[in-house]
Amino acid sequence: MTTRLALNHWEDWLLPGSSSNMRLLHADASDRVLVCPPDLGQGYFQEIMLRDDLVLFIHDYTLNQDLVMDLQSEGDRLEFDFPIVGPNRGYGFVVPYFGWKTLTFKRAQKRFFKVEIFFKRPTLIAYLQAFMERLSPQNQSTAEQVIRLMYRYHGGGQSFTPAGMLDRIFDRSNISDPHFIFEQVANKTLYGEMLNLGYATCSPVTPVMDQVIGQILSCPYQGITRRTYLEQKALQLVSLRLEAMVQLHTTKIDLSCIYQAAAILKKHLVNPPTVEALARQVGTNRLYLNQGFAQVYGTTPYGYLRSCRLWHARRLLMTSDLSISHVATAVGYTCRSHFATAFRQLMGMNPKAFQMEAWQRAS
Repeated sequence: MTTRLALNHWEDWLLPGSSSNMRLLHADASDRVLVCPPDLGQGYFQEIMLRDDLVLFIHDYTLNQDLVMDLQSEGDRLEFDFPIVGPNRGYGFVVPYFGWKTLTFKRAQKRFFKVEIFFKRPTLIAYLQAFMERLSPQNQSTAEQVIRLMYRYHGGGQSFTPAGMLDRIFDRSNISDPHFIFEQVANKTLYGEMLNLGYATCSPVTPVMDQVIGQILSCPYQGITRRTYLEQKALQLVSLRLEAMVQLHTTKIDLSCIYQAAAILKKHLVNPPTVEALARQVGTNRLYLNQGFAQVYGTTPYGYLRSCRLWHARRLLMTSDLSISHVATAVGYTCRSHFATAFRQLMGMNPKAFQMEAWQRAS
């Protein structure tokens, strides 16, 4: 069974909980605790305010039915996400929230257990800039284009400095359209480049990060001491996450040929070269190419190609009235059933169901 939830705020589907909940690893009366409704699942969402601009979340829940969430995302925060159990475990993510609507899918019988660190204004701008400074030049350019697009969406203004644009973007009083959908306003080129930016927001959780996460979960203190301890650990974890990005760009692997190979695959979704031909085209060999893709994207060249195809399929399903067969063909699949299987594995929904959800949002 699948339940569809249209949410104006991420917590609208949850119920109030108590800081005395026995499932919590540690708690204080000042914590805000929310719990899953019994008909949808079980578990908790624990919010720990460390400062006015810094929040720590601990999530641990399991769903008993699939959920499709049509969500108006927050527009004034930056998230550092560290899944411990469930999808994407072992990887850390950086997610800026610009306030656009998103369509997400959560599968039943999967445990979601993770630590999240949120920065709010004004600190989030400094941390977002620190993140962008550690991106490759290509991804920095993409991030800057996204910011300019969002700046125009928020009415523009006189300040064209990055900090000035970000300040306006994260000012919630400037929102002109609460139903902003990125797939509908970004051009095809920028949308395609967003996939690489998405990969750049993800990196493996190192043993040191894992140790700090464990310290957060097993905090032995209470009161002010607890809050101070958790604040220090949260900032340490974020610092380690940013440091890991710097280490990627000091690797001995020639990243330029990897980026070049990725661009070729993105351009030739329908008739891509073989891995051997691709390696020759960028002046390297198959082994080096595979190592480079694993280092930069966490996958193989074919895995990257598959993501490109499905990422573009997502946009077509949301912005066109093409049939599923035509969408499959447009992104390089000759078999509709193979496309449907791949889309479901990556997005969590069949392409037809996803298309219907997207059309329902638009209406």
